[in-house]
Amino acid sequence: MGKIISLANQKGGVGKTTTAINLAASLAALEYKVLLADTDPQANATSGIGFDVRNVKASVYDCLVDDKHPEEVVLTSEIEGLDLIPSTIDLVGAEIEMLNMPNREQILKQVLEKVRDQYDFILVDCSPSLGLLTVNALTAADSVIIPVQCEYFALEGLGKLLNTIKIIQSRLNPELEIEGFLLTMYDSRLRLSNQVVDEVRRHFQQMVFETVIQRNIKLSEAPSFGKPALLYDANSRGAVNYLNLARELLQKNDKTRIKNAEKIIR
Repeated sequence: MGKIISLANQKGGVGKTTTAINLAASLAALEYKVLLADTDPQANATSGIGFDVRNVKASVYDCLVDDKHPEEVVLTSEIEGLDLIPSTIDLVGAEIEMLNMPNREQILKQVLEKVRDQYDFILVDCSPSLGLLTVNALTAADSVIIPVQCEYFALEGLGKLLNTIKIIQSRLNPELEIEGFLLTMYDSRLRLSNQVVDEVRRHFQQMVFETVIQRNIKLSEAPSFGKPALLYDANSRGAVNYLNLARELLQKNDKTRIKNAEKIIR
């Protein structure tokens, strides 16, 4: 049964989608079966993996609102082992349409449960808000990765997100855990970046990933070519950072041991 991990932070521009795309690609490169679910109406994860949003016939919107089976909307990416549930601008209206539905916070969970057994990991890219779509993503998830950019105001708004997570844990999803805080956009030359790293590590201690995502031109360029950094430039610092993050995540979840055991059994 696959582990569902949501990537959430209501603050925009912190590296959620970049992390969703590149972590998914890295896990797939390490021979894990991965599904990336794009639940952001901007559909940047969809285009960042190489799909033209204008050509997407069915999306996560159809699963949430019209009860379409996720297998009917899943797209296969050019990376072996990486599939996508795409998003489109239609998703903007989903929150309003979901308001009067029964168990409206559980709809995405019901969608993902239908394909959960087919994947090792399901990553959910959330929109930059704490609306109903993000609540759905957190209710569906086993854990949440919280990207935090190494810039001024980094910790601003985190309290609100953590409060939302607590509410979801108490009312909707008691199993939800924080997988970790991920430091992004780190520039070792800047004193501010180093101060933010120290502050976040002091605040959240072992909950912070050891891997830090450094500022990297290739990482910024890759989405405009519809490729994860791993395909755009496998030797770039960004690609290496995300491969390290994938390995750290696997170690944390003891998945490497399970995978190796499976290979021995075969």
